[in-house]
Amino acid sequence: MLNSFRDHIHSKFPFLKESKILVAVSGGIDSVVLTHLCYKANLNIALAHCNFNLRGDESDADEDFVIELAENLDLEVFAQRFDTNKYAEDNKRSIQMAARELRYNWFSELAEQLQFDYILTAHHADDNLETFLINFTRGTGLEGLTGIPEVNAKFVRPLLPFSSESIEYYAKANHIKWRDDSSNKSVKYLRNKLRHEVVPILKEINPSLLQSFQSTLENLNGTADIVEESTNDVLKRAIASRDENHIAFKISEFKKVNNPKAYLFEVFKSFGFSEWNDMVDLLDAETGKQVLSNTHRLIKNREHLLLSTISSGESEIISIVKGEKEKQTPFGVVCFEDVADVTDVNENEIFVDKDKLKFPLELRKSQEGDVFYPIGMRGKKKLSKYFKDEKFSLLDKENTWLLCSGDDIVWVVNHRADDRFKVESGTNQIFKIELK
Repeated sequence: MLNSFRDHIHSKFPFLKESKILVAVSGGIDSVVLTHLCYKANLNIALAHCNFNLRGDESDADEDFVIELAENLDLEVFAQRFDTNKYAEDNKRSIQMAARELRYNWFSELAEQLQFDYILTAHHADDNLETFLINFTRGTGLEGLTGIPEVNAKFVRPLLPFSSESIEYYAKANHIKWRDDSSNKSVKYLRNKLRHEVVPILKEINPSLLQSFQSTLENLNGTADIVEESTNDVLKRAIASRDENHIAFKISEFKKVNNPKAYLFEVFKSFGFSEWNDMVDLLDAETGKQVLSNTHRLIKNREHLLLSTISSGESEIISIVKGEKEKQTPFGVVCFEDVADVTDVNENEIFVDKDKLKFPLELRKSQEGDVFYPIGMRGKKKLSKYFKDEKFSLLDKENTWLLCSGDDIVWVVNHRADDRFKVESGTNQIFKIELK
């Protein structure tokens, strides 16, 4: 196995030979064998161990074992203890998910702080098969069936071609000691249930299961490349515009393809959506209809779908006191200046009669019942009617700010000033308000 491992590093990961590497070591057979293989292959490694404090003395013994392993091999070692139960409770995670987040976050922080180039984990061929089966049983798209990536940013998994059987054989043949995690025997976890009860039956049916599975993964990854290429082509045509608030997609481009549902899935799956039939219905829905995920929403707006994040909390109110020269806001810097004359007006600035203002001014979002007197028009107008006439999308409305004096709107920012505050012949103080 050592020769095969060296050949694998040489052909697939030659960059590791000149890199500073952190090896994630639990104390179990897989990570311990990975450590020995890297050591024998003369890679520049240090060890990192997570103690999740989930198995009492057993967890502490694992930590002691990894520290002793590092000392025997004369390697630098880092060990970190976590209150996994508290993290899981505070962040509403399962214990397994909490441990995963803690582990990968700490590895990444450690690598950044100490300038490790790569982090190696000991995932192997059987892990890959189990991950495939987990995703398959829970329901997934093509991406969930393409296996664990060999390289993912700084994380590298050089044992993926090797079976658990070959790893165990190497360990025993070389008298390598390791720690057994008692929780790995419990079938209450899906992965363990598959490992102990399902995979052995599959291997009995097909003794060459892992080799067959590897061929299947190669085919699926090839298909995934085709799907990605096709999806990117549609995306290039579909994205009409984007700004800090939303991305607009042309509905017509999704309707042109043979299977709109499949393309909607590929384009929007990473935003947490799951109701794909509702997504398809959105293509022909009335303007204003929307589909929500936990973090994003997709809104039908005439000929477009608008993707945006879901904002949390109540709308902010920003106060401007008399004498302030500028105010930092979520949408830019609003500047205030006393001037002598009115110059050519741009959409991002207005000139008003300062004596008509009541300080402090306020910047806020629109509210039901808002009215204003659009400059250049006679009489008042409901803000909702103005939005409709100007063909504002739902997102445009939600992201429009109002500059107010008391209960009166002075400026629909970047759109329309209010006639009541305009500069007239009798104005004594001209006040310029500009959004930069």
